[in-house]
Amino acid sequence: MKVYELTRKQFFPIDLKEAWDFFSSPSNLALITPSRLAFKILSNTGERQMYAGQVIHYKITILPGIRMRWVTEITHVNVPYLFIDEQRSGPYALWQHLHRFTAVGGGVEMVDELKYAIPMGWFGRLAHSLFVKKEVNAIFDYRYAVLEKRFGGK
Repeated sequence: MKVYELTRKQFFPIDLKEAWDFFSSPSNLALITPSRLAFKILSNTGERQMYAGQVIHYKITILPGIRMRWVTEITHVNVPYLFIDEQRSGPYALWQHLHRFTAVGGGVEMVDELKYAIPMGWFGRLAHSLFVKKEVNAIFDYRYAVLEKRFGGK
């Protein structure tokens, strides 16, 4: 299984608590997800406070006309510095997303570290090169732009 990696960094002129409060709330995920994915939370085992073991069920559009359920689990939480979500079922063979927050001069640096793999062997690798890589990057580009607008940056 070929594992792909993506790392993104972004600065926000806010404090660590404000960053944590926003990013650790699953309800805010829809705000930073492109509308073409028609992202919807179906159920959430926790309310507002994130915790290790929390399971979240979503529905997304992976291709035009193709909706899919996606289940993630919050596997690690270190308030207010990091959390990791991992796919339990969904479109990927592997999805592990680390969100890290570090107080820096004038604000917070957020780092997203994503490891993911596509199922279906050589066909999955072909799909990755043809469109999945582009789509994953586009999702994180969208997040960056929305967050820049919401919190500012430098």
